[in-house]
Amino acid sequence: MKLFVMILIVIICLFITKYGRADFLVWQNEGFYNKDEDISGSLPSGPTKGSPFMLAMASVPESKDTGRNNIDLPKPKFKGSMSLEETIKKRRTERSFVSIALSQQQLSQILWAAQGITEERGFKRSIPSAGALYPLDIFVVVGKEGVDDVQAGVYQYQPAHHQIKCVVPGDLRKKLAEAALSQMWISRAPISIVITAEYGRTTGKYGKRGVRYIHMEVGHAGQNIFLQAESLNLGAGIVGAFADERVKDILKLPDEYVPLLIMPVGVSHS
Repeated sequence: MKLFVMILIVIICLFITKYGRADFLVWQNEGFYNKDEDISGSLPSGPTKGSPFMLAMASVPESKDTGRNNIDLPKPKFKGSMSLEETIKKRRTERSFVSIALSQQQLSQILWAAQGITEERGFKRSIPSAGALYPLDIFVVVGKEGVDDVQAGVYQYQPAHHQIKCVVPGDLRKKLAEAALSQMWISRAPISIVITAEYGRTTGKYGKRGVRYIHMEVGHAGQNIFLQAESLNLGAGIVGAFADERVKDILKLPDEYVPLLIMPVGVSHS
């Protein structure tokens, strides 16, 4: 048995050495196709194609970072005061917010709904993801006095440890609104959630079909944010009209990250 395992390991190593660019076939609904065919024309921008090693690593939660810029969020609650049916019935897109800070508990709940881990000692998250590859990353643009005891800045949500990490300091809500075709109502929300995708995490395995899977996934995340906000008596908006490169620059996103949605959240006027 040990000899068999050793032989298998050698074969795998030889395969990766020879086919490190992931030049293998992937099954699709319409049949087999070569995964190394050109898919760049069908992507918004910045995708990467995965090697076998990167495919294996794609579904692993981010590495532990306990730096001083990290904030541990309160544990999410799994029972609320409003039924799912009621949140669906009441959900509306809000574009008018009052200047009331969110609590850390509210922020924790919304981020958990968007991308939080939902199984004990596991990695499965709150939304479905093709191949459990989780190509989405969640960023929060927090305004001045936007969240209790959280400084203004851009924060990245880290699901593995239910933390947020400051990546850019300062109140950038106005700049974000200007990048979204000057929809200045965005700047009046205490926070805005920006959902990004790293396309290569999914297209590395599924080829260009993975683009569709990612767009399905961001829709799931957006609806979760809507419903969770409603259950907390908050309102949420949704914006898809913005200049990608300007948003990337404001958030200091890596080249391979593509912003897909902006969702302002806060106490609504209505």
